[in-house]
Amino acid sequence: MKPVTVDMLRAHLMAATITAMGTEVLALLALLVLPVSQQVFSSTLFRFLALALIVSGVIVMRQFAHAAFDLAIEGRHAMPAGRPILIEADCPRRWFVILHLRCTGRPFVLAGH
Repeated sequence: MKPVTVDMLRAHLMAATITAMGTEVLALLALLVLPVSQQVFSSTLFRFLALALIVSGVIVMRQFAHAAFDLAIEGRHAMPAGRPILIEADCPRRWFVILHLRCTGRPFVLAGH
């Protein structure tokens, strides 16, 4: 596999992992607050619901990352300087900008102070 493809897969898996952790926290809170039996969490319906939450979470995270990238370009915190995108060290949404670039397979360079 090409390194760019591996990096893109890693970025998507990281977003899915963060979303899955959020889903687990919601399930734990539901277990503590609502009168729900533990068998509900092993049902097929719950598994499909969890999968739908993870997939939709990745899509939402990608949308946030894309919006952060657009704002970074507008605010000149990220500049397409040649082939790799140059990301300034003081970019307020740096994590999301990097996530967007990794998900799309675009090369980038982090600028130092």
